[in-house]
Amino acid sequence: MSKNTIVNPGLEFERPIYELQARIEKLQQRADDSPEAAEEVRQARRDLTNLIKKIYGNLTSWQTVQVARHKDRPQTLDYLSMVFDEFVELHGDKYFGDDRAIRTGLAKLGQFKVMFVGHHKGRDLNERSECYFGCAHPEGYRKALAKMKTAAKFNLPIICLIDTPGAYPGIGAEERGQAQAIAENMYEMSRLKTPIICIVIGEGGSGGALGIGVGDRIAMLQNSYYSVISPEGCAGIIWKSHKFAEQAAEALKFTSKYLPSFGVVDDVIEEPLGGAHRDPHQMANRLKVYLLKALRELSDLKTEDLLTKRYEKFRKMGVFLEQFQREAEANEDPQPEPADSATS
Repeated sequence: MSKNTIVNPGLEFERPIYELQARIEKLQQRADDSPEAAEEVRQARRDLTNLIKKIYGNLTSWQTVQVARHKDRPQTLDYLSMVFDEFVELHGDKYFGDDRAIRTGLAKLGQFKVMFVGHHKGRDLNERSECYFGCAHPEGYRKALAKMKTAAKFNLPIICLIDTPGAYPGIGAEERGQAQAIAENMYEMSRLKTPIICIVIGEGGSGGALGIGVGDRIAMLQNSYYSVISPEGCAGIIWKSHKFAEQAAEALKFTSKYLPSFGVVDDVIEEPLGGAHRDPHQMANRLKVYLLKALRELSDLKTEDLLTKRYEKFRKMGVFLEQFQREAEANEDPQPEPADSATS
């Protein structure tokens, strides 16, 4: 390998960004001794900003998936340390064990005391193995529900951070009631008498996401995705090959570009230039601002209004198909009346 070869530590479509950054680093080495080099550095930095805007302003759905899975993207424990003032973790489901793929606990955010629930994938191989790469077992969802019921008992708002490719698909998880645990969570969350805020921070895959995804505010980060299935899983079912994951990603329309118009999410939280992994602290600040605003708005609602609005939110999802059908029928030209044979 030559000395000038660029080793790309990021995603393939980011390669031009890293090449320009490497060029800027070389220019900076001689910028102090040369006014011309200093001007080149300033111009190169402007070019870098424009390049990042161009690339990240035109991401395909598959590229968005890659960003959502980026190795340096902030995860749940990162946001816990950067967003919340205090956190005391609560363990176990009181039936089987403590699933490390879902973290729960009491937290403080500004003037609000809250119950926190979130998926965690892990960073290195050991942590990822401990967390099952963010794929929760039934005991994880039962732990989450038990803590959420405690929150409702003491009138604590609930904050859920979603980041999972899906629930754990193993035999043991199925034997211990994976589907039942997720279904029960969805049912119980729909009627908990306390505000619930759910935010997709990376991957929002299938029932694994829905198990902690029923709330009064549903939001997603700009470069995350929220879907009934992963693109690889969809490609395997429809095209019988994971090689078609990119086509599946485009067909699913599961990014922040589409989901607000479908009524699936309420808000999209803008990420820093180049994605959350380029500036985790700025992303954490934006997330904190959104959470505080949502908590203030929801805390002013009466419990009856809160539950009614939550119910209506999920009942309306998918209704747009019926609406389009009604509009199409209304726009059809009325058929002419048949001629009366007695007067013809």
